[in-house]
Formats: sequence, C-alpha cells, structure tokens
Amino acid sequence: MEGKSLNITEEKINQLKEILPEVFTENKIDWEKLKTALGDNIEFKNERYVLNWAGKSDAFRVLQTPSAATLVPCKEESVNFDETDNIFIEGENLEVLKVLQKSYFGKIKMIYIDPPYNTGNDSFIYPDRFAESREEYLSRIGDKDETGLMTREGLFRKNSKDSGHYHSNWLSMMYPRLFLARNLLRDDGVIFVSIDDNEVHNLKFLMAEVFGEDNFIADIIWEKRFTRNNDAKLMSSVYDHTLLFRKSESCAILREPRTEKSNAIYSNPDDDPRGDWTSVSYISQRSLEERPNLSYPVFNPKKKKYVKHPTNAWKYSKEQYELHHSENRLYWGKEGDYEFPRLKRFLSELKEGIVPINLWNYKETGTIDDGTKIVDLLLGKGVFDYPKPTTLIERMLAMTTTNDDIVLDFFAGSCTTAHAVLELNKEDGGNRKFICVQLPEKCEENSEAFKAGYKTIAEIGKERIRRVIKKINEEQEGKLDLEGNKNKYLGFKVFKLQESNFKIWRTNIETEEELVAQMQQHLEPLDENAKIEDVLYELLLKSGVSLTAKIKSEKGFILVNNYEIALMLEKADEKIIKQILTIKPKKVFTLDRLFKDNDKLKTNTALQMKDAGIEFKVI
Repeated sequence: MEGKSLNITEEKINQLKEILPEVFTENKIDWEKLKTALGDNIEFKNERYVLNWAGKSDAFRVLQTPSAATLVPCKEESVNFDETDNIFIEGENLEVLKVLQKSYFGKIKMIYIDPPYNTGNDSFIYPDRFAESREEYLSRIGDKDETGLMTREGLFRKNSKDSGHYHSNWLSMMYPRLFLARNLLRDDGVIFVSIDDNEVHNLKFLMAEVFGEDNFIADIIWEKRFTRNNDAKLMSSVYDHTLLFRKSESCAILREPRTEKSNAIYSNPDDDPRGDWTSVSYISQRSLEERPNLSYPVFNPKKKKYVKHPTNAWKYSKEQYELHHSENRLYWGKEGDYEFPRLKRFLSELKEGIVPINLWNYKETGTIDDGTKIVDLLLGKGVFDYPKPTTLIERMLAMTTTNDDIVLDFFAGSCTTAHAVLELNKEDGGNRKFICVQLPEKCEENSEAFKAGYKTIAEIGKERIRRVIKKINEEQEGKLDLEGNKNKYLGFKVFKLQESNFKIWRTNIETEEELVAQMQQHLEPLDENAKIEDVLYELLLKSGVSLTAKIKSEKGFILVNNYEIALMLEKADEKIIKQILTIKPKKVFTLDRLFKDNDKLKTNTALQMKDAGIEFKVI
C-alpha cells in the first residue's frame, strides 16, 4: 500500500525473473546473459574464469592506498599493560590492517573472522567510487559526534538487497581486508571465515583469488543450532559455513587433539604388553586383478592354516605382512575365528592426533545458544546478539596453533576469539597471544548493551576480556605455582587508531598561498599536541617493531628490545649521545627538532653513529 499505481515495468521484470532467473545479476538484467538464454550467437568479451564485480578496481585502489594513521596506547583501559603480549585495537579494521603490515608481516599463525553476512540488513564500511572520492571515504570513516564517538551515519551504509550493487558492495568491503590479512599470515598460517548461505559462494571465489585455489582446505559445516525455527517461511537454517584456507603448502598437516571419545575405541582384550589398541581391516579395496602382487596366503596361528582373500588383495606387501606377523600385530579374533586378519594399531604409537572432519556437530562444538549464555553470564542478558561459542574457536585453535602462536581477529565483536585463546591457554598451559580489532560502533540507545552502560561494541569486547581475566585469576587463586610465573602474561594492551602524530603533507594544493602556508606549517613536522609515548609507538610501528616490544626508559632516552633500538625523543646532548654510543644499539631514532640551532651536534652525532656501525635516523 504505497499509494501509487502499478509499476508496469517492474511487473514485467518480475515476470521475466520468474521465467529466466539466470539472466539477473544483483537484481539487474544482464543483457549478454539474456541474449545467450534466448539462443543468440554471442561471444562474451574477455571470456575467462574469474570473479568480477562492479567496483573491484576501486576496492583494489583502496587496498593499495597507504595509511598514515597510527596506534596510540591506552593504559588506563588495559590489564597488565607492561607484561602482556595480548592486544586489543579499537579502530576501523581496514586502516588497522594497513598500520600492522610492517610490524606483523608474516607473523600471524591463525586468523579467524566473523564478518557481516550480507543478509540485507547489514551496515558496513565499503569503498563506493560510484558515489564518492577516496578523500570523501576517508573523511566519512573519521566522522565523530560531539562525544568523540564515530557515527553510524558516517561509518556505515546499510547494504540493502534493493541496492544495485548489493553483492558488489560486500565483495568490495571484504577484498582489501582479506588481501592485507594474507600478508600478515605466516607461510604455515591459516584463516577461518564464518559465513552463511547468503555469500558463501562469492566468498569461496574471493578467497580462492586471494589465497589461491590450491590453498583451499575445507568448507566446514558447523551445526549452530539443533532446533528448527518454526517462524521460518521456507526453510530453517541450522548450520553456518566456515571456509578454511592456508597461506601456502608449508601448512601440510592438520590434526585435532585426541579426546576421551576418540580414545574410547582402544582397549586391550588380549593383554598385549604394548597397551590399548584398536584394529583396522587388512583387506584392500583393490581386486586381485588390480593388485596381483598383493595376493598371497597369510597364516592364522590359532587355526593353524593359511588363507587368501577370494576377490581382493591385501593392503600390504608380503614383506610387510611377515613383519606384522612376527610382531604379533595381526588379530584373528579372541578365539581365532575371524576369516581374515585385522591389523593392530596401538594408542601409545599415536602422536599427531586425529584427522579433522568438515562436519562439526553441536554436541562437540557448541551452539549460538551456548555463546549467548556465556556472554549473558559475563556481561548481562541481551548485551550482544548471536555470539559464537568459545568452544567453536577453541576447536580451531587446538587444530592449528601451539604454545607461542599469534592469533588475529579483525571483526572481533564481543571478543569470543580473545576469550577462547585465554581459555585454551588455561587448559593446556600454552602462551598463545591474540590481536583483536573492533570498530567503536555505537550501541543503539534502545539496546540492552546501551542500557547496561556500553556506548560502543568495542567497549563490550574490552569488558568481556577484563572479566574473563578476572574469572581465570579467581579460579587459580590458592593453586600451587610451581614455575613461578602464574598469570604473568594474563592481560591485554589497548591501542586506539588515530591520525599520525606527524603532520601529513597535503597533495590537494590549489593555490600558491596554500602551498606557502603548508610549508610554514611543516617547519615543525610534529603535531603540537602529540604525546611522547604516542610518538614512540608510531615510530616503532612504522619501523617494523611489534606493539609488544619491551620498552625501558633510561636517563634521556628509551631502549627497545634489549639494545635493538634507542630513541631520543625529548632531549639530545653530548652526555646522552655518549651513553647511547656506550651501549651500542643497532639503531638510533631521534627527532630533528632536538638539534634546533645546533647543526654541529647533529653532524657530529651522525658521524659518531656511523663510525660505531649504528644506523642513525633523524625524523
């Protein structure tokens, strides 16, 4: 009831859609497909197997545009800042991924993300050159309200199914983020991406393009609920997809840890001194004609007779059989009444775990309801909708990471990934580290989260991590600490994305007056409001040093990672320079303004550093 007459064109298009649905792309008629469907002899231009969409080249330009942004520490929101190696970053994830490129290139073992599913109700940031320039896009993602929070209107655009670029917008959002994420993975690293039926087909194509078809491992089906939704009109969905890709062939084997359930099939009915075992068939699926060399008589010691399989070959050569026979590895049944032997496999010999499968049922992996209960208990009822259960992420972690690996989640939400890392470390004694990235998306004023005091989704994530840490500390109180480092690394550093502490040279100068004014402004490159600690972390990030670098303040300078780098940021004189030369760091960074009106000191310092074999950078 729109108060308008019937739209004749729209009606005809709907009729055509019912007859020829294959000629529509993103709700628009693809004229080449229509001609082909009607039998016209048509040759597609540049015919090749490729994923393409409106705006792909613009998404690539967004990816290639470098970021001048930085990350600043926020110690008051952190837990155990100086000791921990866990990181929470508040900011727009595309810019954060760019900022992390130098410091974390090739260092991440596992990435898990749960991006917007593109259901038609999602709002997310995407480059749209059909409507705006790159400068407008950057301005939009920096929009803040009077309280300093990023605005939904500026940050998000609802990607409605009525949009002419419905799938394209989502692909343009995902493509640069996946590309940058791949750079951060180790050669043996892997990435898991949760998705539902709306975009799984496009996502698989997209990830195959970014990571390579040969690096696809599995489409894992996760049973997210075990009851049907009776409100569904056509079909109730009870599963989600999780696409798993590796970075390269360096990831050659995946194994899940053995569990009580997987070990339950092992027993020792014949009191074998080698312990519990199970048996597997000795018979090959190959016929005698296919494998004549694997057809030979085998001896049943209890029946005192030789047997051959009438139709199939054995799995093993005669030499291997003789070894199995001599080692008492052939099982003929308790009374020797099996017609053919089975091979014993001992539990004590299994070291690598069990081969993963691509169907994860709810009993072993948890459900959306389980994830909701966990968050409700920690933060309050209804604070976050549809969180993944920690057991789901823990299963991924246990399969792909070990003690000191780094795990990244750049659609962190309520920080289920951080929670899972902390829980698994508690269970197996590991020291995995997480990096979680979450946009400070405003909570709606009528939401339970806002009523509970959370202004943004990022605040929900940070508070969840704090409460998990508190819970683990409480659980471990009173327990013996035999190694003397209990909970030493339990915490997380909070960083926030912000513009560079250094003035950025504008390229959109239109007049001579603007150029002169900018040159005058850049006589002092450091922003007048910049804090020394913020400048320190920006210099470290942009020189490729991680956010968890060990920082030590000395008199007049700062040391990083045990003499790797020394920084003079507040004062430069002969005494300080002499101290630095004495300890001989590999690199020295300093600010040019510290040598103001003292070119002689600057020149002498550069010469002394060169003679000492120290890399010297003046900024």
